[in-house]
Amino acid sequence: MARQQRQQTPTGRGRRGRGLSDRGRPRKYTSLKVEAIDYKDVNLLRRFISDRGKTRSRRVTGLSRKHQQQLALAVKRARELALLPYVGER
Repeated sequence: MARQQRQQTPTGRGRRGRGLSDRGRPRKYTSLKVEAIDYKDVNLLRRFISDRGKTRSRRVTGLSRKHQQQLALAVKRARELALLPYVGER
């Protein structure tokens, strides 16, 4: 309990007070000019996968919750059809 009290600022937002600064950050998904993420578009999917084969988080990619879910589903479908590897290069 004491640790949580020390980390919070007087405004109660935690260590990093996320206010207006994050709202103006452009999303990568909107700059791609696509309406839906397709599992057959391997070049697009590779942009959101790490070199180890892991899907990058929303915090890193800048995608919304809905688009991140579409991305996860597309990656799973592409892996099932062997368009993407399950593990990265070793």
